[in-house]
Amino acid sequence: MDARWWAVVLLAALPSLGAGGENPEGPLESWTQLWFFRFLVNAAGYASFMVPGYLLVQYFRRKNYLETGRGLCFPLVKTCVFGNEPKAPDEVPLAPRAEPAETSPTWQALKLLFCAAGLQVSYLTWGVLQERVMTRSYGATATLPGERFSDSQFLVLMNRVLALMVSGLYCILCKQPRHGAPMYRYSFASLSNVLSSWCQYEALKFVSFPTQVLAKASKVIPVMLMGKLVSRRSYEHWEYLTAGLVSIGVSMFLLSSGPEPHSSPATTLSGLILLAGYIAFDSFTSNWQDALFAYKMSSVQMMFGVNFFSCLFTVGSLLEQGALLEGVRFMGRHSEFAAHTLLLSICSACGQLFIFYTIGQFGAAVFTIIMTLRQAFAILLSCLLYGHTVTVVGGLGVAVVFAALLLRVYARGRLKQRGKKVVPVESSVQKV
Repeated sequence: MDARWWAVVLLAALPSLGAGGENPEGPLESWTQLWFFRFLVNAAGYASFMVPGYLLVQYFRRKNYLETGRGLCFPLVKTCVFGNEPKAPDEVPLAPRAEPAETSPTWQALKLLFCAAGLQVSYLTWGVLQERVMTRSYGATATLPGERFSDSQFLVLMNRVLALMVSGLYCILCKQPRHGAPMYRYSFASLSNVLSSWCQYEALKFVSFPTQVLAKASKVIPVMLMGKLVSRRSYEHWEYLTAGLVSIGVSMFLLSSGPEPHSSPATTLSGLILLAGYIAFDSFTSNWQDALFAYKMSSVQMMFGVNFFSCLFTVGSLLEQGALLEGVRFMGRHSEFAAHTLLLSICSACGQLFIFYTIGQFGAAVFTIIMTLRQAFAILLSCLLYGHTVTVVGGLGVAVVFAALLLRVYARGRLKQRGKKVVPVESSVQKV
């Protein structure tokens, strides 16, 4: 049975699938350019950091270094391997949003409008640029076809570098809780986050952006499954109902929408495998981040820790493959690509800051509604800009998905009003 599954994956990665591009009659790709091969190479690069790091952590723990260690390296080893237990006087209370008594409804409405506009502009721009970078050529003229940028890992690095700088600067300027989590624990969420982002970028070579957005909207299902398997969580009946409606809506969209130009069942299979990888890795990231929040850290500290290891992994892997300089050279050859990459990074970093501010001011329910509407707008904008077609049944499926998501928000809000504990199903720290 395992051999059959491997055969399916390898079939999806055959050169005949191409990259969902604009020139299906061109020469076949080298096998070293196949997404499955690049995934394995990237994973090997990450393993070259993870495996030695894991062995070092186990070595220090076996040697009881916390009790016997001394010297200049002791604070670094303690922070990375053992962490620091926060003391009560050092803790910064992470109280929920607190509005001053003189705040007027008009001011509240203006702040809500500011948050909604910030989130919509940041992530809609990010989505449009993401599709532009991964599906269109740069430097095309009347006589030259131009060239595409194909290294998704380089784009992941660009996003993470700016997010690391912004979160680090925020931690320096604003007082944060005493950090208690061992630094190495961030590496697991970081690894899964990098892999999920890579799959997300890579999938755009094979499936349309609306299909990807619908797949992302349906990730509540695998997140629930992961929570049940990993954390032994239980869910309400309405949660299973809304998850079922999401599944029905996504199925309606996928089965009714016609194939994209130059696509084939094989390219769709590659795209679906990559989307499944994105959802699986992202589900693990959410559950692992939820566990890390037990250390009473702030969201910005989480953002810094995850992005720090993401930069370490991606830089190391790109250097090992010799791809870092190639990405920089591509930016030098195409100034438009450099501008798009910079804007992608700015939208990613600003979007995460808007996430924190919106949740702090208005709560998770309002934030979820804004982000759900953003996904619907993203599908509409992509169809207008890039000519994706959606049938009536497909549009109805999209409506069912977002109606189920809004129903989910409403039901969770009612439970909170009744004083019942609501189980979180996703983390808001890493959205892209």
